[in-house]
Amino acid sequence: MKIKANQLSSHLQKNLASCYLVTGDEHLLVEEALDAIRAAARDSEFTLRDLLVATTGFDWAQLQDSGANLSLFAEKRIVELRLPTGKPGRAGSQAIADFVDKTGEDLLLIVVAPKLDQRAQSAKWVKALESAGVMIQVWPIGLRELPGWIAERMRQAGLHPDREAVAMIVDRVEGNLLAAGQEIEKLRLIHGEGEVTADDVSNAVANSSRYDVFKLVDAALGGDAKRALRILSGLRSEGVEPVIIVWALARELRTLALLTDTVSQGGDLARGMRQHRVWNTRQPLVRSCIGRHRPGDFHRLLKAAGQADLAAKGQLQADPWQLSTDIVMGISTR
Repeated sequence: MKIKANQLSSHLQKNLASCYLVTGDEHLLVEEALDAIRAAARDSEFTLRDLLVATTGFDWAQLQDSGANLSLFAEKRIVELRLPTGKPGRAGSQAIADFVDKTGEDLLLIVVAPKLDQRAQSAKWVKALESAGVMIQVWPIGLRELPGWIAERMRQAGLHPDREAVAMIVDRVEGNLLAAGQEIEKLRLIHGEGEVTADDVSNAVANSSRYDVFKLVDAALGGDAKRALRILSGLRSEGVEPVIIVWALARELRTLALLTDTVSQGGDLARGMRQHRVWNTRQPLVRSCIGRHRPGDFHRLLKAAGQADLAAKGQLQADPWQLSTDIVMGISTR
């Protein structure tokens, strides 16, 4: 059967299915759905977990072996299969469908895939999972729903924000839920639980001693490669998800690419920055960055950011941190 992500909690309170398919491109919500399923499985005494990632050249016999390799002590096992492309191929589709038949009280299958289009949803492996278990489609939070989502998230963290505080966080994260989650957690740690105003949000941001992605972007724009790389290293050591880094870099690169296109077509840079809502305090940084690059540089870096995004989401075999480093260097220097 199919259920929505917001129905998962009530579903798990009633029963645990033998297999789950979680699909979607919103990394935070997908991971939270998986955490909820794993927690319910632990409560049902599933103590072992095998993680398989079906990248190019994956041997599907590994999946069958996971199902056959049951513990001598009859411990319950979770087999979690990640499909970075959402396309297991004919052999993979058959292997998943066969594995579904083996699931039961002692064997739980969780399959994770990106958003599936209508054609992909009609595939044999998807139908097998949906028929025997539960398919959860994780949809992104729209811009209209984002303030409500952030407000509810803050309340869950023990924070009680006013409307201006929520609006400030919405503006800061611009739709990135991972970034929103981190901002809320940072605010909770610095400010503590209770009432939260826009001034509290602003002070928490100003008083935070940790490196953040916004400082990284500004250092790169300003041409300070040494500081940018130091911040990037700090973000990595703090456990910041690389997908957040890539999102911030790609967002800035899209603006830079649009602005250079405007200038190359005879447009006015100052007017272009106003149109693309570049804050007055950041306009000198953006202007200096554009001045030391050629028009095609930002489009090239934006393409690299696309590769880094795939790597950060496990859809490409590459190191997202190394790709991010290359992008930061590309922005910082000519």
